[in-house]
Amino acid sequence: MADTIITVQGEYELRHPAERGAVRLRVSYEGPSRDDVLALTTQRQLQLSSELRELHNPQSGPVTQWSSDQLRVWGDRPWSNDGRRLDVVHHAEVGIDARFSDLAALSDWVGVVSLLDGVAVDGVTWSLTEARRQSLTQEARRRAVENAVAKATVYATSLGLTTVKPLALSDPGMLGDGSAPGQPPQPLFARAVSADSGGATLSLKPEELTIAVQVHARFSAS
Repeated sequence: MADTIITVQGEYELRHPAERGAVRLRVSYEGPSRDDVLALTTQRQLQLSSELRELHNPQSGPVTQWSSDQLRVWGDRPWSNDGRRLDVVHHAEVGIDARFSDLAALSDWVGVVSLLDGVAVDGVTWSLTEARRQSLTQEARRRAVENAVAKATVYATSLGLTTVKPLALSDPGMLGDGSAPGQPPQPLFARAVSADSGGATLSLKPEELTIAVQVHARFSAS
C-alpha cells in the first residue's frame, strides 16, 4: 500500500516588549515674512540638534543615532473664501530623526519637545535589538517546525496511520507544487505609533512586538 502524503503549514508567534525606539520630528513655521519663517525654523532646528548631540554620547547616551533633513523653504498664495488670491505665505520645514536605546529617555525627551512651538511629532517606530530579533526568529522557526510535525501526526493518526516521516520543509510557497502559496514570510512586525500630543504632555507606551513565522512541510504516513 502506497504511503499517504500529508502537507501542512506550521506556524508560531513570539511576543517581546520593544527595546528600541525611533522618533520622527517635524519643525515647521509659516508666515508672511520669508526671513522670519526661515529664522524661526533654523533656530528651533539648532536647539533640537544641540540637545540630540548631547544625548548622543558613545559611552552612556540614550541616543544611538540621529540625523536632520535638508531645510525646505517655499511660498504659496492661498485662495480666500470669495475666490481672491491672497498674499504670499512662506513656509519652512525640516525633519529630524533620532533613535533611542533607552525608552524612558525617549518618552521624557519627546514629552518635552512635543510642547515646543513649531514642533510636531510624526510618530515613533518601535523595534528590537538585532541580536534579540535573530534569537526570537530562530526560536519561532523551531517552534513552527514542531507545530507542523504535530499537525501531520494528528492527521495521520486520524487516518489510522502510525508512522510519519518528513519529506520536505520550506518557507511558504517554496515546495514547488503550487500548494498553499501563502505570502512571503514576515518575521518581524513593528507598528508606528501616532505621537500627537494634542497640547498636553505626551506619554509614550512601547509596543509589544510580534515575531511570526510560517513553514510548509510535507510528510509521508503509513
